[in-house]
Amino acid sequence: MKPLWIGLSLAAAIGMGESRATTAEDIASFTLDNGMKIMVLEDDSIPNANMYLFWKVGSRNEVPGITGISHFFEHMMFNGAEKYGPKMFDRTMEAAGGANNAYTTENITVYTNWFPAGALETIFDLEADRIADLDINAEMVESERGVVVSERLTGLENSNWRVIQEEVKGAAFRAHPYSWSVIGHESDIAAWTLEDLQQYHKTYYAPNNAVVVIAGDVKLDEVKLLANEYFAPIPAQQPPREVKTVEPGQKGERRVFVKKASVSTPNVMLAYHVPATSDPDYYALDLLAAILGEGKSSRLYQGLVNEQLALGADTYMPKTFDPNLFYFLGVAAPGVSADKLEQAMLAQVAAVAKDGVTQEELDKVKNLRLMDFYRTMETINGKANTIGTYELYFGSYDKLFNAPDAYAKVTPEDIQRVAQSYFTRANRTVGVLAAEEEQDQ
Repeated sequence: MKPLWIGLSLAAAIGMGESRATTAEDIASFTLDNGMKIMVLEDDSIPNANMYLFWKVGSRNEVPGITGISHFFEHMMFNGAEKYGPKMFDRTMEAAGGANNAYTTENITVYTNWFPAGALETIFDLEADRIADLDINAEMVESERGVVVSERLTGLENSNWRVIQEEVKGAAFRAHPYSWSVIGHESDIAAWTLEDLQQYHKTYYAPNNAVVVIAGDVKLDEVKLLANEYFAPIPAQQPPREVKTVEPGQKGERRVFVKKASVSTPNVMLAYHVPATSDPDYYALDLLAAILGEGKSSRLYQGLVNEQLALGADTYMPKTFDPNLFYFLGVAAPGVSADKLEQAMLAQVAAVAKDGVTQEELDKVKNLRLMDFYRTMETINGKANTIGTYELYFGSYDKLFNAPDAYAKVTPEDIQRVAQSYFTRANRTVGVLAAEEEQDQ
């Protein structure tokens, strides 16, 4: 399979079009006096650009009493500031031909702007306004508070994954703030005060807590001028409180049962503690996630879905600053009990630890990861997102250019080793979601 790996590398690079592949040397980086780090990738392949603002704040930065506040600001940041009032952020950007989005995770909050390159100054002006002078007023807060409460209730009602994951996280983590969901506890959402919100914005939306990536048809000198005009005057703040809590090692299997009347067949989730994304084992674990759970040739699909034990089965391992969880989720086929599905899932996990994987299986997922990598790096949007992701989760953006080699170096022995190290009974939490609890449990 090695010739195929090399061939795919070349084919993917050629497929990027006439413009050459991006290298680490193409990315310029500078830091303003207020601590804001800005990275610039000049790419004139299309006359557009984007700006990604990565804020180093997520649910891991919260404490009991204010859970969900990071996600709340994803809403509030679009609701008006000193210069651009309510609804004007979107209207102004759309008038300039742009669009935007945002997302919040356990670790970061990210705001994304896509626009014609000529609108770059408008985007700087919009972002500077809501960073420096966001309008946090009681009327707007109450309006958005209701939206978030509704989102939480609707999300839990409509997503079996979210319902079971919330309970599994709560059992798997006893100390670390990963124990609560990104959307937060309902009582905390109701209890945030204006002072809580104002202080949170001041602390975590300070320029020294951000990494900004700008990619597209821009010039470094132009970006520096605009950054100094719009972002540099915003004062730095005291660095946020560090997350010092380390989750104690799990010493025994934990189990939760979640009753949900609308579930037609049981859902089973397995969660194992694994290291942070910056750990060297990340690449082996990521490839193992693909071997077990991605596509119709994956082990879970072959062993569970094809055998009519499950309607679907997946794996999920989030990128993360601190040690987190590696998830398995199976949805039972009609007539299959939760216990039978759980045992079948555990058998697939145990098989990797006992017998390992084949070189063919490993080479297949390596090729998939390589193709995904180059496909992502074909667009300015993919480049900006990937640059920021590696800067935050892997410690430096230049490590993204070593990623193909890091995946290539993983051996079948590495896959078996991480399975044996992390997929142990004492290290797992099991969740069952069903309409009725099985009597023999």
